[in-house]
Amino acid sequence: MDFQPKRYEHITLNTIFVYYLHSISFQKIIFMQSTTLEPSRAQRIKSAAKAALPYSAPMIAGFLFLGIAYGIYMKALGFGVLYPMLMALLIYAGSVEFIAAGALVVSFSPLSVFLIALMVSGRQIFYAISMLEKYGAHLGKKRWYLISGLVDESFSLNYMAQIPAGIDKGWYMFFVTFYLHLYWVIGATLGNLFGGVLPVNLAGVEFAMTALFLVIFAENWLKEKSHESSLLGLGIAFISLIVVGKEHFLIPTLIGIWVILTLRRPQLARKLETVKLEESK
Repeated sequence: MDFQPKRYEHITLNTIFVYYLHSISFQKIIFMQSTTLEPSRAQRIKSAAKAALPYSAPMIAGFLFLGIAYGIYMKALGFGVLYPMLMALLIYAGSVEFIAAGALVVSFSPLSVFLIALMVSGRQIFYAISMLEKYGAHLGKKRWYLISGLVDESFSLNYMAQIPAGIDKGWYMFFVTFYLHLYWVIGATLGNLFGGVLPVNLAGVEFAMTALFLVIFAENWLKEKSHESSLLGLGIAFISLIVVGKEHFLIPTLIGIWVILTLRRPQLARKLETVKLEESK
């Protein structure tokens, strides 16, 4: 039998070469499809910024009006535009900024200012506990800004946010927080620059935020399957209001809600599982 090794070797090498070319082409197709289907980091950020803007927009009126009021107040105390602008940017806590502004024109007492600020902003501790999962380490460096920008409004919006499909959750919450922060800084700056010449009566404008939270509560009430937690919060707030008065009822209310919810956590967890099962059917 005439065996021709060179011929078979030639055929084998050609076959391997063809298969190699096909594999390279296939890998290129897969790579092109993957890069086409997965949006780039810049696209994810841009989409999140665009989606978060209309969600934060209802807060513009309240933030601008209160920011303008704060800017006017700082101007009345004799401070230029840099003071309210930088305080709004770096402190970013409306009530505390008003307290700090008053403290700047009296004898220096850092301990008393610290204690008052701690009492006024003590509720942020409970906000932070509620956002531990949402603002977790999986968000990377964004979480540090989200934590520092955690105020009443950003907590409410990000806690209840129904993020559209295909939008990066971390960047969405980041931009919600950023827009709120921006509204406040702009309001404080405009108030100091032009508040003295604006023909606007700002009396009672502080109720805008209260009204806004009433609307948020009403929307949440309509979405709830069970009103137990809402009724619990209202009941504890009413009792605290009667016992300690309107000036100091907030912290006892938050502590009471936290204690009750902690004690009732097993029952609430079972109810949550029941609701999830009903929704999945």
